[in-house]
Amino acid sequence: MALTRPTTESSPGSRRNFLYAATAAVGAVGIAAAAWPLLDQMNPDAKVRAAGDVVGVDLAALEPGRQRVVHWRQYPVFVAQRTEAMLKAMQEAPFVATLVDADSAKRQQPAYARNWHRSLDPAYAVLLGVCTACSCVPGYYAEDSPPAMAGGYVCPCCASHYDPAGRTYSGVASYNLPVPPHVIAEPGKLLIGKNATDEPYSLDRVERI
Repeated sequence: MALTRPTTESSPGSRRNFLYAATAAVGAVGIAAAAWPLLDQMNPDAKVRAAGDVVGVDLAALEPGRQRVVHWRQYPVFVAQRTEAMLKAMQEAPFVATLVDADSAKRQQPAYARNWHRSLDPAYAVLLGVCTACSCVPGYYAEDSPPAMAGGYVCPCCASHYDPAGRTYSGVASYNLPVPPHVIAEPGKLLIGKNATDEPYSLDRVERI
């Protein structure tokens, strides 16, 4: 009886299956190679992420009584230059007596902003624009109205009133507007998102937003 000699040739069907599998594998590698640059472009690099954590504001472009709204970490931030009338009214004893948290005892600001003007420079307000009672965005008004205070903020949703330093004095709000970390890096240059001191202050330490 003759022995059957093994053959190295495959059948047409198995050869066709191999070619299909090889083609699919090469195609998958090609798609992945093409998709990688696109995915890599969609992911911001370290410089872009770092830039998003710190927002610069040109204070020289602000006029007394004017406000600019910028966005930092998806929050609106009010940056306003206070007038002399505002600064004077903020310190008057009858008005200070109406403040809910006149001494900024609640954790709504870093230590370097725990003062009567709640900022590094009395001339400038730097406040998170979120009402601490209902989370709406308060509106900024000039020093001619309402008569209770020379300028400040009023929430359009719950009617809570805040003075030009973000201190609440009327309405349902019981917390002052939060103060984000900030530093005046150079004359006329404000950086939001960077602390003026070595204090590790962030929004995680705010008592109420």
